[in-house]
Amino acid sequence: MSTSQTSAVPKMASSESLRPFQFLVPQSELEDLMRRVKATRWPEKETVNDASQGVPLATMQKVAGYWTSGYDWRKIENRINSFPNFITEIDGLDIHFMHIKSKHANAMPVIITHGWPGSVIEQMKLIEPLTDPTKYGGKEEDAFDVVIPSMPGYGFSGKPTTTGWGPERIASAWTVLMKRLGYNRYVAQGGDWGAIITDLMGVQADPALAAIHLNMPGAVPPEIDKQCWAGTVPAGLPADETKACQELVDFYKVVYYAFFMGTRPETLTGISDSPIGLASLLLDHDPKSTALIARSFDGKSEGISKDDVLDNVSLFWFTNTGISAARLYWENKLNFFAPKGVKIPVGVSVFPDELYPCPRSWAEKAYPKLMHFNIMEKGGHFAAFEQPKSLVQEMRTAFKSLR
Repeated sequence: MSTSQTSAVPKMASSESLRPFQFLVPQSELEDLMRRVKATRWPEKETVNDASQGVPLATMQKVAGYWTSGYDWRKIENRINSFPNFITEIDGLDIHFMHIKSKHANAMPVIITHGWPGSVIEQMKLIEPLTDPTKYGGKEEDAFDVVIPSMPGYGFSGKPTTTGWGPERIASAWTVLMKRLGYNRYVAQGGDWGAIITDLMGVQADPALAAIHLNMPGAVPPEIDKQCWAGTVPAGLPADETKACQELVDFYKVVYYAFFMGTRPETLTGISDSPIGLASLLLDHDPKSTALIARSFDGKSEGISKDDVLDNVSLFWFTNTGISAARLYWENKLNFFAPKGVKIPVGVSVFPDELYPCPRSWAEKAYPKLMHFNIMEKGGHFAAFEQPKSLVQEMRTAFKSLR
């Protein structure tokens, strides 16, 4: 743990114990962050008038300006600590998780996994609508008990000191976590890395796992994915498959942040020393998300606010997890979008600005027990952040038949 992380009680003897946890950043670390942001040595402006060379200088300078003049870390810190947080050791590593139980009887347990460049902060907008549905447009029978873990190397979880913590091992750890919490029947949800890990939970098929829900399904047929990676949209496909392929072709042109982290994560050491360097990497995901974030700093919030962005970036900074999070790409040996072989029931929600808009035909082939499929009207890759109300409703609908 860093000096910013404080456990509320001493560690108990058993490695399977659940230790209450709070996160409190010393004022000296807040002041150090402000000093570093103000001391940023800026590069010259990009030589283009768009984001084709990365996050524009003007956007990053707006990020820095708000970070040092309008942003209040204590707000999100207090909100994090308002929920029950715990640490438990699984497979030799400390795993952080939030565990919020509904007041309603027979609530369905769900484990929700974040992605990169994310953290449990992404999913915090889902907690209250899921656990207290009668207050948020739902019915008592829509209630969930919510478990939101931090992936190894991310946020408040431990940083692996040896190799081997890839998505398969994380999926197995989540099964251990749900058993440790006493759940003998539960569901799982995820997007980005969370979708891959949730897919793998489905592959591993713990008997207690009733179903999964994904907002970034692994469903691209390998032969089509190969052509898209080569920059070619296969001819003769239906319109929805052609559109999905074109989106993949476009995304593969800008996905090299993932390949850099997947091959040389330690070379990114500078992001542990420069908060603006860290922020620029975390903001440069897919073009649609980057544009959405840029608009938020122009005063046009469309789901993700300036505070949302800096809450997440600041958490990476205070936990010094830029490099440890990047190593997950190095550990991964799986194709992000390929079918993994899930045989249990699956729900899929397709947000239009996702990395690729999965057609129903691909989802049906990838998930033989597809129980729910819906194309949303609005939203992108960070659905829990951008469109929490819609994602909550999708989860309620997808899992309704299992209650």
